[in-house]
Amino acid sequence: MNEDKKHTAKSDMSYGYIAENIKTVQSNILSACKLSERYPEEVTLIAVSKTMPVSALREAYDCGCRHFGENKVQELVDKYEQLPKDIKWHMIGHLQRNKVKYIIDKAYLIHGVDSLRLAEEISREAVKKNVVAHILIEVNIAQEESKFGIKKEEAAALIENISKLPSIQVEGLMTIAPYVENSEENRQYFVSLRQLSVDIMKKNNDNVSMNVLSMGMTGDYEVAVEEGATYVRVGTGIFGDRHYNS
Repeated sequence: MNEDKKHTAKSDMSYGYIAENIKTVQSNILSACKLSERYPEEVTLIAVSKTMPVSALREAYDCGCRHFGENKVQELVDKYEQLPKDIKWHMIGHLQRNKVKYIIDKAYLIHGVDSLRLAEEISREAVKKNVVAHILIEVNIAQEESKFGIKKEEAAALIENISKLPSIQVEGLMTIAPYVENSEENRQYFVSLRQLSVDIMKKNNDNVSMNVLSMGMTGDYEVAVEEGATYVRVGTGIFGDRHYNS
């Protein structure tokens, strides 16, 4: 599925290609929506900006991006303070319980909740700050040992328990599919997560909506959109290759 487009993100030290990359990603999303007979408005692009300087985020913002994803709490907090307040910040990395307090009133959506203990801490901090925390349950749908997330079979019970906590709203599910050369190999996992979402929605738990499916990244977001993703998390496809500090 559009394999020639997926790894063609351009980048240079001035980040001058970000606008072009965003247009390409948006065009690919539009094509995937047409193919699956979905409305483009149903899909939101999250620009995954981890390790990227504020200048790169400003360029993406100027191109219309308002949803940004960060993996680390400190990086999210730092960028939150420097960038416009209409940005919706997504905490997409693994969140440690002792760091919840730093982002509870800054994160628009917390993607990686995979335990009742973490949800309880989020609930406690949300009550303290008098906010409602919006979360996604991370499901390790491919059962990879290297990935966080709960097993598919454990999701319904966890969500039922979380639904009883104050100041917390379960908006849906999130997964990180395997890295594959052929994105079609991940279609099965996106189908499985969507079906899980439908099954949980039928339980009609309080404080649970199941309106969100966060799935699909740079290498497979088009297939994810075809299978029902409402958020796609694209980093390299927008900002180019990352340069991590050693």
